[in-house]
Formats: sequence, C-alpha cells, structure tokens
Amino acid sequence: MKALRLTRHLLLILLTLTPLAASAQELNAKVTVNTSKISNTKKEVFDALREKVQDFLNTHKWTQMREPREVEKINCNFSITVNKWDENTNLIEAELLLTSLRPVYGSAYTTNLYSLRDADFSFNFQTSDQLEWNPDNISENLPAMLAYYAYMIIGYDMDSMAPLAGTPYFQTAEDIVTNCQSLGATGWSQLNNPKNRAGLLNDYMDGSMEPYRNLIYKYHRQGLDRMATNADQGRKAIAEALELLDECKSARAMSQLPTLFSEIKSEELVNLFRGKGTREERERVYNILFGINPSLNEQWNKIKN
Repeated sequence: MKALRLTRHLLLILLTLTPLAASAQELNAKVTVNTSKISNTKKEVFDALREKVQDFLNTHKWTQMREPREVEKINCNFSITVNKWDENTNLIEAELLLTSLRPVYGSAYTTNLYSLRDADFSFNFQTSDQLEWNPDNISENLPAMLAYYAYMIIGYDMDSMAPLAGTPYFQTAEDIVTNCQSLGATGWSQLNNPKNRAGLLNDYMDGSMEPYRNLIYKYHRQGLDRMATNADQGRKAIAEALELLDECKSARAMSQLPTLFSEIKSEELVNLFRGKGTREERERVYNILFGINPSLNEQWNKIKN
C-alpha cells in the first residue's frame, strides 16, 4: 500500500510539471441518496438517481490524461438528502454533503481535503433521464452541478500536491458558473449568497487569497506527508502553514475559506497537536485557530492543554 500511495504522489507531482499532461486523475465517487424526509417515495426513482449520478461522476473523463489506475483516483463521497419531490414536475429539492479524501504518504491515513454542504442542490430528474455533459451547451442543472464539483475536487487535490497546480480545473469550474447563469437555478450567483458555489469559488480564486491556496499545499505536502518519516518536522511545517490563515484574514476579512478549513480540519488538528510539539508551537496554533473560528474554542483548548 505504501508503494501505491507513493506512486500516486509522484505521478501527480510530475504531471503538474508537465503542461500538456496537467490533468491528473479521475474520481472514485460513492453516492448515497437519503429520502427519509419525504413520504411519497418511489424507490426506483431514487435508485436510478443514485446509480446515474455515480456513473456520471466515475465514468466521465474529466481530464486529458490516460486512463488512471484505481489507486490514482480521488476518493469522494456525494451524500444527497432529498427535502421535497414533486412527482408531477420531477423537481427534486435536495442538499448535498460532499467530501473528498486525500491519502497521506507513508501511512494508511486519509485526510478530508474538500468538504462542504450545498443547500441549493435542486434539479429535475426522472428515471429515463440520461446524464450528459456538454460544457458548451448547458441546459440541465444536475449534470452542471456534478461537473462543477468534479473540477473543484480535482483542483483541490492538485493544489495539495504542488503550488497552485489546480488552477486549470478551477478555471473550468469558473466557466461552468458563467455558463449556468442562464439556467435560473439557485447557487450560481454570488450576489445571492457568498457561501454558494459561485461565491466560494470566486473567493478561492481571488488573487488576495493565494496564501490560502499555498496553505493547502504546505499543510498537506510539506506537513502531513512528512509525518510518517519525521513527525516533529511535519508538525512544525503544519504549524507554519497555519500562519497563512492569518494572512488570509488580513487580506480578505469576509472570506469564508479560513473558517471552512478550521471546521474540516478541527479534529485532525487536535490529534496533531494535543500533547505534542513544543508549548510555544501549541500556543501559536491555538491563537491562530481561535482567531479564525472562536466558536470551536472547546476544540482548540484541547490543543493548548
């Protein structure tokens, strides 16, 4: 397993250095559909939804690279909770909980890399629908949202492997946001909600937030990936990477990204620093995290103690 993870890391790093092949890997998505909130459930509709969404994500070629091996794919989970379903119009109002995972070199550990909840995950669907993707002619909201998240997942994964390596994928996601303005569906306009798809992507790609993207690289590649061989050096690199959160807060005080990062990584950060490293290091990490997200102070206190 260690050899396989090493192969994946080396492959991704080499690809980011080769412009023509700067398209790393595809997805290994697991999709679940929860219908517990609705009473008029037709099992076949939602079984078809799960199967077609999962096939769409896993079989579409999102990059220009050769067919990837299984170990090179990005593991991710799409959990769709159905809030309402109109059988007459085929409108499904739902929310999506999305998480993508990244293996840590030299260990069996995986870390949450990209995670969010999309409360505007609504679309029309019936069992006969075929999910198709043509970025130049977007007419349906469901494949558009899935394609957007596919590129976001790949972009984050690439950013974690080499500095700013995910840029081409985020740019493709930006194109999707632009082309979806005419759909009239929620989630595509940052004027409505800075925390929606359009708002968070605009935040991530803003030049002033480049420290955040560097944080993603330093935290994972220079920090977590060193832990197996030198835990103290890896932990020190993570502590130094977290200082970039302060830069982000100064550059863009209203940005949601540092808070989201602290929520995704809270348990991991506690495990990394509680009773470990120097007291000065723990104090500095505590101060940064408390400044970013004081609502999680109960968690951060575990680092300091």
